[in-house]
Amino acid sequence: MTHQACGKQMIPSPLTTVSRRVALGLAAALPLLRAGRAMADAGSDKASGFIDRLSHDLMAVVNGPQSTADKAAALQKIIDTNVDVDGVAKFCLGRFWRTATPDEQKQYLTLFHKVLVNNITGKVGEYAGVQITVQRSAQREDGIAVTTSVTRPNSEPNKVDWLVSIDGATPLVTDVIAEGTSLRLTQRNDYSAFLTRNNNSVSALIDALKQQAGN
Repeated sequence: MTHQACGKQMIPSPLTTVSRRVALGLAAALPLLRAGRAMADAGSDKASGFIDRLSHDLMAVVNGPQSTADKAAALQKIIDTNVDVDGVAKFCLGRFWRTATPDEQKQYLTLFHKVLVNNITGKVGEYAGVQITVQRSAQREDGIAVTTSVTRPNSEPNKVDWLVSIDGATPLVTDVIAEGTSLRLTQRNDYSAFLTRNNNSVSALIDALKQQAGN
């Protein structure tokens, strides 16, 4: 009886075997989970730091003593350095990017950049007194969203999320979501509606962008 009892004790039950396997699996996975979490935290910190620096650069320009022309030039430099303009342009054109000819793609990218810069720098006088405060960041499928509070004189604070890509050597802004409204998605919807009304002609969109750009 003693031998049999000892023998039974030596045979693990199925549940015990599964539990050990789960425990071993968790033990093996924990370092990977910790590493993944550390990488996510590092990415969020990098994106938050990037937007914090970008915010200070923007505030220094719009609240500075420079002339309007100098402020516009400084803002263009900030846009060119910190925003993935070509990536945003391709997103806004959506499926029509693939149907455009190489020449149309080149013209479109150039015009999109010019219109974007004109729209931002043309309102530089309206940004005076703006204050931007970084609050938090969160990982999303399409990048890291850094939430900020943007306050203008005599106005309530607005929530603005900056979508940041950190895939490359330098972080880049890929979208701005103001009070829940994505600017690049809104622009893509506008372009899609325009193209639908104009027989899906990218050339027609280019002509419209030329007018907006003052060409």
